Amino acid sequence: MQQSIRMTTTLDQTLPDLDSWVRYFSEAPIPVLRHTVHELDRMREDADRVNGRALAGVILRDPLMTLKVLAYIESNRRKRQTTDITTIERALMMIGIDPFFRDFQNLPLVEDQLREHPRALVGMLKVTARARKAANWAREWAMMRHDMDVDEITVATLLYDLAEILMWCFAPKLALQVRQVQTEDRHRRSADVQAEIYGIHLYELKSGLTQAWHLPPLLNMLLDHEKADHPRVRNVQLAVDLARHSANGWDDAALPDDFRGITDLLRIAPEALFNKLGLESEPSVVAFYAQTRDGATHAGNAVPPAPT
Repeated sequence: MQQSIRMTTTLDQTLPDLDSWVRYFSEAPIPVLRHTVHELDRMREDADRVNGRALAGVILRDPLMTLKVLAYIESNRRKRQTTDITTIERALMMIGIDPFFRDFQNLPLVEDQLREHPRALVGMLKVTARARKAANWAREWAMMRHDMDVDEITVATLLYDLAEILMWCFAPKLALQVRQVQTEDRHRRSADVQAEIYGIHLYELKSGLTQAWHLPPLLNMLLDHEKADHPRVRNVQLAVDLARHSANGWDDAALPDDFRGITDLLRIAPEALFNKLGLESEPSVVAFYAQTRDGATHAGNAVPPAPT
C-alpha cells in the first residue's frame, strides 16, 4: 500500500483578493479522499488486469481526484496534441494505466488535511456527495437529450462546485462561517453569503482556477453559469441546482423552479420527471402540481421565483 502525504495547512482568514486565492489554490497540493486512495491501491496490485473504464469509475467518485487527472494531462500536454482532453477515460488513454499508477502515488488525503476540523470534513463530504448526485442526474438527462458527449457533461457537473469543496479543505473555519449564516437565514442567496465571508464570488474563483490549471475551454464553457441559455450548460446547471436545493429537503422553496427548468429542458411532463426522481408523494411535488394547474387556469397568477 502506498504511503499518503500528510498535509495540514489551512487558512484562518480570507486572502486579499481573487488573484491571491487563485495563486494559493493553484500552488497547493490538492488532496483526495481516503477511499479513493484505497481503491487505487487495490487496483494497483492487479494493474495488468485493470481497464480504463473501471479506473475512470473510481476517479469520478472523487471531484478532487478528477481535477488532479485533468490538470495532470494538461501539464503534460504534448506539443503535437491538438485535441483537448475533456473526459477521464480519454485522459487515461493518453496517460496509460501503468504510467498512471506510477505518477499518482503518495497522494495527500482530505481526511489528514481536515484532521483538526471534523465538522468541516463532514461539510466537505456532504458537498462531495451532492456533486456525485448532481453528476448522476446530469448524465441521465444528457442521455435523454442525446447529448454529443455525456461524459463531458458528467465531468463538468462533478466539478461545478469545485471552489466550494476547496474552501472546505483549505479554509475550514471560513467555510463553517458560511454554513452558519446560511443555516440562520435560508432566504439569503448562497453566492451573497460566500462573497461576504470569503471576499470573492466562488464562480470567479472557479473561473480563475480553470484557467490557471489550463482546463479545456469546453469544460470552462460548461462550468460558466452565464452561458445557461446553452442546452448543455443548462443541463449541468439544473442538475447542480436540484442537488443543492434538495439537500435542504424536498420542501425547499426553490424546487418548483428547478422542476420547471428540468421539464422544459427534457421536454417531458412533470409526472415523468417525478417518477424518475421517485417523488410522487413529496409535499413539494404536490404543491408543484397545484401551481401548475392554477397557472394553466389563471395564467396571470404565476408563482414568483423562489430565492436560491
